[in-house]
Amino acid sequence: MAVYTEVPDGDLAQFIAEYDIGEPVSCKGIAEGVENSNYLLKTTKGTFILTLYEKRVKLEDLPFFIGLMQHLAGKGLNCPTPIADRQGQALKTLCGRPAALISFLEGMWPRRPTEKHCQALGAALADFHLKGRDFALRRPNNLSVEGWRQLIAATADRADEVEAGLGAKLAKEFAYLEAHWPKDLESGVIHADLFPDNVFFLNDKLSGIIDFYFACTDFLAYDLAVCLNAWCFQPDMSFNVTKAKLMFESYRRVRPIPEAEMQAMPLLARGAALRFLLTRLYDWLNHPPGAFVKPKDPMEYIRKLRFHQAARDIGAYGLK
Repeated sequence: MAVYTEVPDGDLAQFIAEYDIGEPVSCKGIAEGVENSNYLLKTTKGTFILTLYEKRVKLEDLPFFIGLMQHLAGKGLNCPTPIADRQGQALKTLCGRPAALISFLEGMWPRRPTEKHCQALGAALADFHLKGRDFALRRPNNLSVEGWRQLIAATADRADEVEAGLGAKLAKEFAYLEAHWPKDLESGVIHADLFPDNVFFLNDKLSGIIDFYFACTDFLAYDLAVCLNAWCFQPDMSFNVTKAKLMFESYRRVRPIPEAEMQAMPLLARGAALRFLLTRLYDWLNHPPGAFVKPKDPMEYIRKLRFHQAARDIGAYGLK
């Protein structure tokens, strides 16, 4: 979350008047995140998140994102719910940007995820996958194999500025993953960006999942691979097998994991590490001076990728 577009008071008042949410009390920008402009809006009837979708989010993808949140919330998943105006419209326009009013979720994201957090996450992710099975819309994962090819091409000339020989190493890794990437695992709606800052907790109990703006249709197991990368490494980049085991055990109690998905996990984890390495690398190399949002260091995922490359099987993750 961040603020790129300022909303004048008059425009905000006119926008809120189209909803049955009471009168505005306060509206403050939220500084975290990188994709959209977000405000914490308080009215006489409650608290909401006002989101203005910026240029990196494609207009044609918004019905998928809005529809998915409505679908999941309707199924009982704890996630933000788009609020419809008096005309039944959830996707609108504000200050020349597509905009939506979203319900507010209580909770805090864990700065240092514990084993309990990982256990709760596994069950919640499986629940999300099951509840998304009958969602009618589809959206390709633009940050899968073909997207990696484009990012490698876009960073090839300068990748070695981050680490000597990095460009050649990334090209070699991509060639391997492209040749071995699975084709027959179960697909469905995935979150694709379920980092700790997108999961809220209250007293160690998971209270909600947020930020569905990378959600897409892809292998369900790939979502688990993203979480292995995002939740199960320690600050010193050592891998915590206990966190991984608890995450997978709680996941499979809700949705059994087929053997083919388990055997593919080291490869999927490599792919997930490469995906975040490449997007971080691109943002790092193309960060304009004085920009509001600080890019994330790609070196974190270089180290994670090396761990996955050395993993011969799922035993390296403490899994069986």
